Amino acid sequence: MKIKVLSIEGKKLNDIDLSDKIFSIKPNKTVIRTILDWQIQGFKPRTAKTKQRNQITGSTSKIYAQKGTGGARHSSRKAPIFVGGGIAHGPKGATYSRKKVNRKVKKMGLLHALSEKNKINSMFVIEDFTKEIPKTKIFNNFLVKNKLKNTLLVADKKSKDKITRCTKNIPNFKIIEQEGANVYDLIKYKNVLFTTSSIKSLQERLSK
Repeated sequence: MKIKVLSIEGKKLNDIDLSDKIFSIKPNKTVIRTILDWQIQGFKPRTAKTKQRNQITGSTSKIYAQKGTGGARHSSRKAPIFVGGGIAHGPKGATYSRKKVNRKVKKMGLLHALSEKNKINSMFVIEDFTKEIPKTKIFNNFLVKNKLKNTLLVADKKSKDKITRCTKNIPNFKIIEQEGANVYDLIKYKNVLFTTSSIKSLQERLSK
């Protein structure tokens, strides 16, 4: 398949050839959802923790006599039924099981997410940035002109260094390097924009 290469200066460039086996397979939303859920699980911190009765600081002496009081038998104020005592069956911090996803399924999820973006015409390619863009307005005008608001830019390292500064204040815009391409970001943003070097490197990596 061929895809048009955009230029921030409006120049006409030759189309780039991409592999149908990577960018034009039939998207499987179940596979995408599996990887998406796996990633979201990793974002959730499990910091809630309650103390069991053996972790409460306090006296261990018997609070009153075993018999003769007319009340129930109790041995310590640290029991879960008392205010300030331990918590029965509460969360214990970092005990959180995250389902495992093997490397092959992760790769499949990325392939299907890329194909989904291509299918709905939300995948674009821009030429590499060879010089630094001095103003945010220049890059923002390019996004507006090409209807690329709410965009994920997957860039090569050299291009990223050239435009990181001018894109800091653009809302709903994120830059990642090719090695960090992932299903969550591809799904989160409406459009995905690659530099020519990054999409070639990604294609080479995923074709192995």
